[in-house]
Amino acid sequence: MPNRLAHETSPYLLQHADNPVDWWPWSDEAFEEARRSGKPVLLSVGYSSCHWCHVMAHESFEDQETADFLNEHFVSVKVDREERPDVDAVYMEAVQAATGHGGWPMTVFLTAEGEPFYFGTYFPPAPRQGMPSFRQVLEGVRHAWAERREEVAEVAGRIVRDLAGRQLDFGGTEAPGEAELAQALLGLTREYDPQRGGFGGAPKFPPSMVIEFLLRHHARTGAEGALQMARDTCERMARGGIYDQLGGGFARYSVDRDWVVPHFEKMLYDNALLCRVYTHLWRSTGSELARRVALETADFLVRELRTPEGGFASALDADSDDGTGRHVEGAYYVWTPAQLREVLGDDDAAYAAQYFGVTEEGTFEHGSSVLQLPQDEGVFDAARLASVRERLLAARAERPAPGRDDKVVAAWNGLAIAALAETGACLERPDLVEAAVAAADLLVRVHLDDQGRLARTSKDGRVGANAGVLEDYADVAEGFLALASVTGEGVWLDFAGLLLDHVLARFTDEQSGALYDTAADAEQLIRRPQDPTDNAAPSGWTAAAGALLSYAAHTGAEPHRVAAERALGVVKALGPRVPRFIGWGLAVAEARLDGPREVAVVGPTPDDPAARALHRAALLSPAPGAVVAYGTPDSDEFPLLADRTLVGGAPTAYVCRNFVCDLPVTDEQALREKLTP
Repeated sequence: MPNRLAHETSPYLLQHADNPVDWWPWSDEAFEEARRSGKPVLLSVGYSSCHWCHVMAHESFEDQETADFLNEHFVSVKVDREERPDVDAVYMEAVQAATGHGGWPMTVFLTAEGEPFYFGTYFPPAPRQGMPSFRQVLEGVRHAWAERREEVAEVAGRIVRDLAGRQLDFGGTEAPGEAELAQALLGLTREYDPQRGGFGGAPKFPPSMVIEFLLRHHARTGAEGALQMARDTCERMARGGIYDQLGGGFARYSVDRDWVVPHFEKMLYDNALLCRVYTHLWRSTGSELARRVALETADFLVRELRTPEGGFASALDADSDDGTGRHVEGAYYVWTPAQLREVLGDDDAAYAAQYFGVTEEGTFEHGSSVLQLPQDEGVFDAARLASVRERLLAARAERPAPGRDDKVVAAWNGLAIAALAETGACLERPDLVEAAVAAADLLVRVHLDDQGRLARTSKDGRVGANAGVLEDYADVAEGFLALASVTGEGVWLDFAGLLLDHVLARFTDEQSGALYDTAADAEQLIRRPQDPTDNAAPSGWTAAAGALLSYAAHTGAEPHRVAAERALGVVKALGPRVPRFIGWGLAVAEARLDGPREVAVVGPTPDDPAARALHRAALLSPAPGAVVAYGTPDSDEFPLLADRTLVGGAPTAYVCRNFVCDLPVTDEQALREKLTP
């Protein structure tokens, strides 16, 4: 019989709906039951594409004996970290403080007041490599709860007090200047891997936000070293196994320093950010590789992650059926020479093996290889390769596909909207812009209520119960602002302003300008989460700073500009010290130093070819943080278009900084020169 999770919308929770564990979703009712029964709470946090979450579920939560013990002695609560990032953040901070590391699945034992007292991540079904078994952990916690309750309560209270006493030094309210950005660049140079691209050692994550900073820094200052780090890292990733050489799109990270073997799950946020990065790299350099990867990644997003309602699903699993009924990581993506021969025949298989780096020894498990591009494509025949790719992709489509987490997360859809809008506009793919508009329509129609409050998730067009957090408001506003610049439709600017007003009113500390991850009127946890550092995606803090700055450039709204600059104080503090973990904040700081530039393009009609050409020239500018308004002189869609007239009856562009404008121009080359630092 299904448990309580059967009524949830989260695919991760639904994966556990048939467990014999008597799961509760995170709710007041679960903690009321803990108080009523006198039992401790087992909190288990994970997400649907998490490999070790699936492993622990199969080993322990599907085991009847383990479930019986849990049901007798604990109130078990299951949380999807992607639906409740606030719950995840608060307890992950406690886990990391207590153990020195974290990860998922996260396993935390709580009092009925939500106070943590014992922590861990994955626990095996039997003792292994110094780790206790999950059953041993459960029995130890049960014994401590029964025999030493006062001691447990004391530990829990001390942990909560320690967490509450942690104060974030966000660096004041002064935004970083030239000196801090130069120091950040120097710090990145020291951590850069010149042989392999990227930063640091294994595992290696795509540094998308750091690359955005490097591209913006080069655009503003002309620093060739910044461009080289960005370009070389992007090339190494695009040639490595972390990139899907057949279907496009990036895996979450590489387990090695050389980008060869990925952790195969594909996340919406990674691919949205990287699609935008490669578009911006093409915009800066004209690289054909960057253009191809940007378009292939955009096509992957639309083909494999788009939902019937027009939004974008959260992720694809790393695991899939290997054809024998076993779920194996990477089974969908890897190839052996024999499999190539089966699909392509001997001659083309040898050709493909040379091109993709497939060997008899393999680069992955059991003699299989992850496809790469180890050699220069110029020595291979393009038509023959196109045929090889087409046949391999068709054969792969016959394999059991990885599972898809179909929930629509507002923040990550905002990132996808920005990426598809800009990629479609820059690379002349109007279908991608249409996909961005459809996703934005879904967010407005389903996620946004009549007070402008945003829901975190939806599934199958049904809105979830969880309130949006700061990253949702900020990233969706970022997407709407990009869509406004690309489409010339001011309604998206209006929606962005509505969301950012909530950021000012409900997420910002009036005294310090610091930002919180949850709203002032959100559910109160043991600590109000607040993290300005960028991780796999921009933090809500830095994303909000960027969206506030762009909105102020569009509208001249002083409260939004001031809030953006105050929020950038944390970048001044952290940028020189830990630049890898504040990349988006550094990119926003580059936009502020560059102006940001306000570009207004007016034409006699919206479809005038010369006006469209000027508009595209503005969008193709790498000027950091440039905002673009497009329309006719009589349009009231954008504040930037007010009093903008045609010069000599011709389409005209105005380039301004802080609403102080240069002389208008009427041709593309002159506009490009105006937008060059």
